[in-house]
Amino acid sequence: MTFVPVMWIVWSAIVVAMVALHVYRSSLEKDEEDQLFLDDSFEHERAANAAIVARATKVEPLVRVSHWLVAAVSVVVIVYYVRDILVHLEIIH
Repeated sequence: MTFVPVMWIVWSAIVVAMVALHVYRSSLEKDEEDQLFLDDSFEHERAANAAIVARATKVEPLVRVSHWLVAAVSVVVIVYYVRDILVHLEIIH
């Protein structure tokens, strides 16, 4: 297998992982409520909301890493094709 199919497979896998993390995070955050609980009678709702926030917070570093990986691999893809164009135009050898 040559470099180009492997490059695109790696890029696609990282993008799919990033999208999956975004979908997972959004499914966690859909039940989160932006409320201010002033009374102790709503302690169960406060605890449930805190649990949602804790799970979403655990996923956040993975989302950031996936963004950086997609950006890095996208730069590799762009550099590869720019270099390929320059070689075909015989600007570089």
